[in-house]
Amino acid sequence: MDNRAIGIFDSGVGGLTVLWEIMKIIPDESTIYFGDTKRFPYGPRDLGEVKKLVFKITGFLYDKDVKLIVIACNTSTAAALDDLKRQYDIPIIGVIEPGARTAVYNTRNKRIGVIATEGTVKSNAYPNEIKRIDQDIKTFSVPAPLLVDLIEKGILEGRGLDKVIKGYLKPLLDAGIDVLILGCTHFPLIEKQILTCSGNGIKVISSAVETAKDVRKILDDRGLYTNKAKKPERIFYETGIKSKFFEVGKMFMGEKIKEVIKVKLDI
Repeated sequence: MDNRAIGIFDSGVGGLTVLWEIMKIIPDESTIYFGDTKRFPYGPRDLGEVKKLVFKITGFLYDKDVKLIVIACNTSTAAALDDLKRQYDIPIIGVIEPGARTAVYNTRNKRIGVIATEGTVKSNAYPNEIKRIDQDIKTFSVPAPLLVDLIEKGILEGRGLDKVIKGYLKPLLDAGIDVLILGCTHFPLIEKQILTCSGNGIKVISSAVETAKDVRKILDDRGLYTNKAKKPERIFYETGIKSKFFEVGKMFMGEKIKEVIKVKLDI
């Protein structure tokens, strides 16, 4: 039994989708969420720069004595996951492997699409992970930076959003994919819109859902579950001064998010 919190971080609000899924399947666990909203977005940044940021955030959460860290950001996972695992003595997981694994198990025609940030697409993290599982699968990736910006601004529906989604999906649908990976943790916030715009019954994989399942398995395998008699705490940190983290978080999580603590993260 371990009453310490689970640490979760992202460049902005997108990782709240991972937090939400974790809260759904292991509701008794306390959580600490960190959004680096001052430096959002990570997608266009050099992966070396992202790696430095990720190590700094991981250190912040580690100092809060968390028992497990979830990198709820595809770009950050691609940039630093392996190195973080070597440096820290607690479990650290990312969002790429769970999503890729589930996509492989669900495709029937071995043609998988990915929409993600520019950084994640450039890293080839999803194609590499998918090839590691099944060499015969073809992966088609499209960077969708405008979607990330719209979501971070709280634009989660409307004709303008639908138009942007359809533009990003067109080359993937033309390629004949039957599975689509939401390769950015922001995208499950508009999953219904993406499903509607796809219009052809493709299977949509949320890395948030699959990552939460992996978190539960780690807690189970290592005996890290909390004492259920203890009320779970929800703590939120962000680095931005003028971001809409609280407003968007409130839209998505309701009363689960009561305040967001502003912190400085010197790089």
